[in-house]
Amino acid sequence: MNENPVIATVSGLTVEVDGRALVDRVSLRIRPGTVTALVGASGSGKTTTGLALLGEYPAGARVTGEVDVRGARIGYVPQHPAAVLNPARRTGSLLRDMARRQVRDLPRSRRRDAARQRVTEALADAQLTGSEEVLDRYPHQLSGGQQQRVVLAQALLLGARVIVADEPTTGQDALTKRRVVGQLAAVAARGIAVLLLSHDLDVVRELADEVLVMRGGRVVEQGPVHRVLDAPTHPWTKELLAEPRTLPYADPELTGAELLTVGGLTARHRTGGSRVTVLSVDRLTLRSGECLAVVGRSGSGKTTLARCLAGLHRDHTGTVLLEGKALPRSLRDRSREQLAAVQYVFQDARAAFDEHRPVLDQVARTAVRLHGTGHREATAEARQVLTDLGLDEILARRLPGRLSGGELQRAALARALLARPRVLVCDEITSGLDPVTRRSLLDLLAVLMRRPNGPSVVLITHDLDTAAPATRVAVLDGGQVVEEGPRERILTAPQHPFTAALLGASRGRGAAARP
Repeated sequence: MNENPVIATVSGLTVEVDGRALVDRVSLRIRPGTVTALVGASGSGKTTTGLALLGEYPAGARVTGEVDVRGARIGYVPQHPAAVLNPARRTGSLLRDMARRQVRDLPRSRRRDAARQRVTEALADAQLTGSEEVLDRYPHQLSGGQQQRVVLAQALLLGARVIVADEPTTGQDALTKRRVVGQLAAVAARGIAVLLLSHDLDVVRELADEVLVMRGGRVVEQGPVHRVLDAPTHPWTKELLAEPRTLPYADPELTGAELLTVGGLTARHRTGGSRVTVLSVDRLTLRSGECLAVVGRSGSGKTTLARCLAGLHRDHTGTVLLEGKALPRSLRDRSREQLAAVQYVFQDARAAFDEHRPVLDQVARTAVRLHGTGHREATAEARQVLTDLGLDEILARRLPGRLSGGELQRAALARALLARPRVLVCDEITSGLDPVTRRSLLDLLAVLMRRPNGPSVVLITHDLDTAAPATRVAVLDGGQVVEEGPRERILTAPQHPFTAALLGASRGRGAAARP
């Protein structure tokens, strides 16, 4: 491995913004056919280091050190892929345009078929199943995992020799995650270098040759992956490797009457001029004081279900009842009381905030809009809730772009809490977070649920460790609930083959995936 020529180097890289070092004297070497992993908490400097390979830095940054990519084409797969997909173009149209540019030297009679073949191969390499259906959809009609794999397909189409993969398994179930691991391993086997930015240490263990552990912009430990992860020497590395939360989110003794009921729900997406059914749920319930975890593969309908509950996806039939009363399909038709009662916390917290307004003002706006609270009182309430969630006033008065992913996710939770909701719908709120921040946020969720008049929670997650402390678990596959029941039974004695496969893939983490 070490005999491979270096394809890209970072030497003594320091990136400062307003006198604060985002990256502090970082050095690394990237070789063809290898996977180098950067791990660390949100805000540790992983993404800033990765983007340096593309020559991209934050606005106003002071940069010292050297980045040399030796003329190699760099592909970037961001953590939130929707940000780099054109919302006005269908996936297939965009990919075919890219492919046509790659076959311009062929005879005209062969270009069309060659371009289509390249798109098909790129989608297959990116582990994107149901490609014909995906090609006909707009980005917003794809799940987060599907969007991510489309962006990977773009990078492969463009002939990248280095792939910077920023949290490539974010928001993905165990089965899909293992396919992505296999795909990135196959990419490396073809001689393409991978710089993996990840909080998922199981994925890092399976994929990486070398790992660099970052904290506060600095590399605190580095070396061969198994040496670092199996025998860490730095306290921060040891903290990252600590076990996930196991205590229940909610107190089973406080579970009350049926609060939210889904009945005969069929949801559709418009695809290619037709309406395609993506979700069909006969019955699903949430009781007061409980946490219902909804798990399944990327594209299984989890987020569509969440959006139906919150009034964000109106193309559906059936009923969503709150304490026996029907909620309008669209949030535009819901009363203030109904809007406040069911609050949605988005997976991509950064995209859910206006980048030009301070976080404190945006959080306070919820109390003003839904409860008619005066501006001064709402600001004071927002400040208190943010403080309770670990964000002091200095952070709260910053623009969203100045907060880390974990800090923004707490702010998004605070904004929903200011509505004083009966039901909190949390859509993959931990999927982009490192293990330490994830444990902290889930502990916080448990504290909120156990308070008097605390919200009941629908927890959308791909991660079975995150689902394990829930009261009940519902498993979605192909847009249908294939199994539902108490968490102990679902996670220890599953009845449906898909649930068993999901559990098997999760328990199989750590198995070697590299050739």
